[in-house]
Amino acid sequence: MTPAAPSPTQPVTLPQRRRFSLAEYHQLMELGILTEADRVELIHGDLMQMVAKGTAHASCNTRLLRALIPLVGDRAIVRSQEPLSLSTPTPKGSTVPNAESEPEPDCALVRPQADAYSTAHPTAEAVLLVIEIAQSSLEYDRTVKLALYAAAGLPDYWLFNLPERRLETYADPYVTPQGTWTYRRRQTYPAPAIVPLPGDLALDLDLGQVFPPAL
Repeated sequence: MTPAAPSPTQPVTLPQRRRFSLAEYHQLMELGILTEADRVELIHGDLMQMVAKGTAHASCNTRLLRALIPLVGDRAIVRSQEPLSLSTPTPKGSTVPNAESEPEPDCALVRPQADAYSTAHPTAEAVLLVIEIAQSSLEYDRTVKLALYAAAGLPDYWLFNLPERRLETYADPYVTPQGTWTYRRRQTYPAPAIVPLPGDLALDLDLGQVFPPAL
């Protein structure tokens, strides 16, 4: 038997997307509903599964930390795969939702703080440079993560492109007339190259120390 079509006056209920605030996200962790083993991060209010890291990704991240920590000294705190608490305001016409995020980038340089952020994660105002390392996640890091960091007002975003062995640098966040957040300036540096760190750090990073040896 063919089921009867719904009455024109019968309301149709559709599933609703459930976004989480930072406070709710933290509560899920405090209650043990989410643990470190879940490997998730909060992106625009959505819980996103983080991509597993291959050996080249892990090696590059290790090499990056070994190069950055002695290089920056006490000028900045180097954080690796630790949360940043971000809010992304929505300008008129923007396609980016007005929701909170807590990504865990592969690396971030943040302003020095005496307690090393023991009571709260760094916010956008504290971030000097955010860095992702991409192997299988290249398109995601060039789109979703890039738009997130731009919308949060992070001044500089670096993307270590492992398949092409080059660094992509993005600077000067802005929103397009179509409402998409991005960066005005983009440069690429093949490995090996010497790249200046952004802002007032006035330091140079040798990419030859960061990229794993070519196979």
